[in-house]
Amino acid sequence: MKDSHGRTIDYLRISLTDRCNFRCVYCMPEDGVCQMAHDEILRIEEIERLVRVAAGLGIKSVRLTGGEPLVRKGVVDLVAAITDVPGIENVSMTTNGVLLPRMIDDLKAAGLSRVNISLDTLDADQFRAITRVGRLEDTLAGIDAALEAGLNPVKVNAVAVRSLDQDFLEFAKLSIDRPLHVRFIEYMPVGDTSEDAGTGWGKADVIPSEELFQIINRRAAAAGLPSLRAAGSAKPLGWGPARYFEFPNARGTVGFISPLSRHFCSECNRLRVTADGKVRPCLFSDDEYDVRQALRAGDDEAARDVLLTALGAKPDEHHDKVGTDRKMSQIGG
Repeated sequence: MKDSHGRTIDYLRISLTDRCNFRCVYCMPEDGVCQMAHDEILRIEEIERLVRVAAGLGIKSVRLTGGEPLVRKGVVDLVAAITDVPGIENVSMTTNGVLLPRMIDDLKAAGLSRVNISLDTLDADQFRAITRVGRLEDTLAGIDAALEAGLNPVKVNAVAVRSLDQDFLEFAKLSIDRPLHVRFIEYMPVGDTSEDAGTGWGKADVIPSEELFQIINRRAAAAGLPSLRAAGSAKPLGWGPARYFEFPNARGTVGFISPLSRHFCSECNRLRVTADGKVRPCLFSDDEYDVRQALRAGDDEAARDVLLTALGAKPDEHHDKVGTDRKMSQIGG
């Protein structure tokens, strides 16, 4: 289906929950968010109904997000149900990876084809500080489990923050020996998840992707490694706006996602659905359209109309507006 700006919209991101087993400093307060009541969250069968309606409009790819989607009861059955929806070609997930080792076999059997794992640092102490409660080894074990299960592609999402002084070269080197696709995402000071939320991060912490690319190449040269080059056959399948590079003969790639320094709005192909059933045309806008009422009433035609209304409301670009009334854990970023 096409939006009012001629873009093909065939990708739906669905947040399953606002709950998470981490408390990442840029995502939610230390005590967590005021959690939605159980009856506010879309039921598993309502999410399946929504996907069926969306597939009838041309949605082909679905990504399940959170919070942390793997803490949602029934997630394996939901993956299986979505996989069986006519017209759906891919079902993927964004996760912190902690629960993957115990769930990966069931998820793959259900039809999960790919996974993005969030990992912002390779330093154990810094990992604990960022997540407040997490252990680096648990997320690394999740990455290992996804690779061993044969999910393809397996991507690592790292938010680049200047004041964290992350070891970007070590991240990039993860792509050399294994078919792992490391993507650096420009930090986005969205809403109150920056200075006034206790992170101490602000606009000065945004590292433009072009600068980060040069940083990695300089550090690679100092370490006797070749520079990154445009990715060839190793470029992973995906539906997003990342630009991919690779080290010569590497098994994976290094990607850059640039929501601030290189607006990719003209390539936008998605709608987002929050855990409480609000359709968001754009991450950077607070405009939302309630589809829960239609789904709860079993009214597919009304649900279809909500999706089409949200589709028609997609902006041509976000006009440098970086702000939202919701925290990222509530949006399902």
